[in-house]
Amino acid sequence: MKIQQRILKFVIRTNWILFFVASIVGIIVSSPRFAMGIIFGGLIVTINFHLLYRTLKKALTPPHLASLGVVLSKYYIRFILSALIIFVLISRHYVDPIGLFIGLSVVVVSITLATMCEFKKLIFKEAI
Repeated sequence: MKIQQRILKFVIRTNWILFFVASIVGIIVSSPRFAMGIIFGGLIVTINFHLLYRTLKKALTPPHLASLGVVLSKYYIRFILSALIIFVLISRHYVDPIGLFIGLSVVVVSITLATMCEFKKLIFKEAI
């Protein structure tokens, strides 16, 4: 399996695992608003990640290569919709902003873990 596919598979799987673990921990240990922040933040960022993956896969797979303008317009539409959703969630006090921030960090943590695992594999592969 190519390194890019292995990293992508790891990140996608880890996104959902971290999302569910953070959501369950939030529900058990914190207030409902804080837990809802984690849940909504995790859903927003995970869905955005999957939509970005689909957009890029369709845009870069021959014979249907998409133009840069199409890819960027889809990216900015997703960005604006996410910003509006986050604005409504915070301004109407549906969620706690710190919980939302934790939920939005799920993909960043997944990518960091994937990078650390790949570095570990490279280091130990070179040591052998």
